Amino acid sequence: SLSTRHCPWKMNQLPPKSPLASPVSEGTNSRVEALDNLSMDSFWLEVENIKQSAEAEQEECSLADVKTQEEGEAEAEWLQDAGLSELLGDPASEKDNLVLLSTLTRTQAAAVQRRLDTYSRSRRRKHKQPVRDVRDIFGVGGSQETTAEKEESSPDPLWHNLQTPNTQRKTQDYSCTVRNPGKEEVFNMDVAYSEQAAVLLKGSFLSESRKLKDGNGLTRFKIPKGRLGVTRIGDLSAQDMKKIPTLALIELTALCDILGFELKRNKAAKLKTTEKRLFGVPLNTLLENDQKLLPNTKVPLLLQALLSCLEKRGLETEGILRVSGSQTRIKSLEQKLERDFYTGLFRWDEVHQNDVSGLLKRFIRELPAPLLTAEYLPAFAAVQNIPDLKQRLQALNLLILILPEPNRNTLKALLEFLSKVVARENNNKMNLWNVSTVMAPNLFMHKGLPNKIPEGKEKQLAEGAADVVRMMIHYQDLLWTVSSFLVAQVRKLNESNSKRYQFCDKRIKNLLRKIHADKDKVEKNQGEPSKIVKVHASLLLKDSLEVHLNNATRVADVLRQFQKNLCQNGWNIVNTVNLLKCNNSMDCTNLLLYEVGGNIGEHCLDPDTYLLDLYHINPHAEWIIKQNPSYPRMF
Repeated sequence: SLSTRHCPWKMNQLPPKSPLASPVSEGTNSRVEALDNLSMDSFWLEVENIKQSAEAEQEECSLADVKTQEEGEAEAEWLQDAGLSELLGDPASEKDNLVLLSTLTRTQAAAVQRRLDTYSRSRRRKHKQPVRDVRDIFGVGGSQETTAEKEESSPDPLWHNLQTPNTQRKTQDYSCTVRNPGKEEVFNMDVAYSEQAAVLLKGSFLSESRKLKDGNGLTRFKIPKGRLGVTRIGDLSAQDMKKIPTLALIELTALCDILGFELKRNKAAKLKTTEKRLFGVPLNTLLENDQKLLPNTKVPLLLQALLSCLEKRGLETEGILRVSGSQTRIKSLEQKLERDFYTGLFRWDEVHQNDVSGLLKRFIRELPAPLLTAEYLPAFAAVQNIPDLKQRLQALNLLILILPEPNRNTLKALLEFLSKVVARENNNKMNLWNVSTVMAPNLFMHKGLPNKIPEGKEKQLAEGAADVVRMMIHYQDLLWTVSSFLVAQVRKLNESNSKRYQFCDKRIKNLLRKIHADKDKVEKNQGEPSKIVKVHASLLLKDSLEVHLNNATRVADVLRQFQKNLCQNGWNIVNTVNLLKCNNSMDCTNLLLYEVGGNIGEHCLDPDTYLLDLYHINPHAEWIIKQNPSYPRMF
């Protein structure tokens, strides 16, 4: 099962220390090797330190179990979180529901139908009015037909595309061969992961050796750049990014369905109020306070200060993160930070590096809700149960996209720092596995969640959690990418919303016919071999740039042309200061091209995007050149 309602281990449950022997989980018998030769001493030492710290403050580290949900409750919450509350009888968001359904792939729609069927059965058992069925929305058959009759006799191709064999899936018996360590493999983001899994279901999966202590022998994955380039988290506008979590949740559920794993989530934790200003404060509250001092802050200022201090003086320290600082000093430093941090009186240069690393881990642990969120912490921990490495990474990629933005940004800042620690391994003696085993307890243990685990499974779950942290550190660039298929679904959502379609009969079938008719009109223009478009740079120039597009024109070419015209033609430049390097030559890397409007809010384009292809996908967008916001300004 890709879930457990509980945190991976209990703070007071320490297994016997036998670092060279670890049980292999029942669900992963087909894996070639487990973490048999990797020492977990650092992990259990960290657990013991956390336990002692909690006991010193007389904190209760294991709370009562969460109340078991009644049948149908989890499915109802899932449908609401997936943006499909109208299927539960809420008419307020019907338009959005209908548009969202029209964008789903076959496997995604099947996942929605399974949850809706379970919810419908639970409602019928309670003798309540039956909820609307997806098949009713698609307008299949007469209103007097039963659900079973509709399934058997439906001639409608729209509904037929949603159906998949309703087999009783058990955890698949995967046939595994060992990956070639260090070999580069393609990581396809153009096709939905669940669709890829459905195709591969009858094939064999590659197993990753878990004996590797560092990242040198781990499989390297390359995202093939299609003609529309690659989209990273941060390239899309906030408006479009708000659509991604619901799409990612549906896709993750569909992927788990195909693989035979059940995705369950915890209920959101109730956050306790605190009088503190830094430690034990919700991320949102921290950021709200920090943004009053420094607008647009995306990562808490305290965390930034802790990471900056460690980067300056701690990266070369042997055993950094692993060697524990003094608990007494760390508690005293916490109190000083609460008093002096925002006044600027705190003296970082007087703090020992190991105490700073202790403060960093304490900050993460003391968050009222886990950094990986109470809802999805069990899913992060259970990723280890997926046998295939590529599919584990696909699940992690979707989970990271589901995270709230403050959690995702904070996690990224932490992982970037951990990568820097690993890069100094020769000096600090902290390789990728060492760092992962030390940080896993701080990310996966939380006093606000239930911690029951099956007897004898502590070591297995601990190793799995450390392996998940290892994957997040090593593959973070891949994990912070927005898959092309999700971007395409966002475009479909925007297209349909902008059309302001009327849903008089509340049937998505007629909606889809209209959408497809409009799409056909657009596609008639896609045979054009070339096109002349205007590129704007209003913040930099009063003029626009005419660009002749052909099949070979990329974003990088347009930026170079813009640079050349600036230098040669003496255009009326609004602001030259930030465009010039020290030698007064124009710096093209300081510029970015954005796609704005049409079927996207705002999209920072990959330099390798082919613009004629993009024009055909979104002919009504404007293209605007802007200064790179992360580029160092020169005055």
